[in-house]
Amino acid sequence: MATQLNHVLRASILKHKSQAETPLSLRSRVRFEVRNATSSSSRSGRQLIESGTVRPIRPKDASAAMDSEGFVLLDVRPDWEREKARVSGSLHVPIFVEDEDNGPVTLLKKWVHFGYIGLWTGQYLTTVNSQFLSQVETAIPGKDAKVLVACGEGLRSMTAASKLYNGGYKNLGWLAGGFNRSKDNDFPAVEGKEKLQHATVGGVSYLFLQLLIFLRAVD
Repeated sequence: MATQLNHVLRASILKHKSQAETPLSLRSRVRFEVRNATSSSSRSGRQLIESGTVRPIRPKDASAAMDSEGFVLLDVRPDWEREKARVSGSLHVPIFVEDEDNGPVTLLKKWVHFGYIGLWTGQYLTTVNSQFLSQVETAIPGKDAKVLVACGEGLRSMTAASKLYNGGYKNLGWLAGGFNRSKDNDFPAVEGKEKLQHATVGGVSYLFLQLLIFLRAVD
């Protein structure tokens, strides 16, 4: 029995040796995989901004960057925020869209989201827009264009900037702090029924905001 087992093991070892890569071919494959991993690796929006690869631009400086430097303002907020207030002439491609899946797990997530977040903020449960890059490429076909990416607070636009950079757009700006940090006169023309800096507020929070605005007006 032991002799038979030794023969089987020896045959298995010889078989694997014959199929093994030579040291040269193995090194070549490893180099290829490293190059491939490096080329496909992505840099986060935070890294890009901290390194200066993506330029942070304050809301008060945004109009000057658009007028004198040729930046195109790309609004990546979801539809319901943009409907409340938007910079005239800005392009719109949302980085996150409403999650319309009605499977049991997603419905549970929506219920939890509504109880903890949606009721207070008016925000829907969202998912990443899988068509984001292709939609931007349609709206801004030239990847050498200067694009100023903006959202409400600056976090979603940070994600969008990373996707755009890794998709070939290299002349990117990031609206630091988002539209929430903007003042009434930072942008020459704003459309919508709300102030730009209040567009992210919804749900019960919106009622508190209106009460605060009223109390300030009568104070």
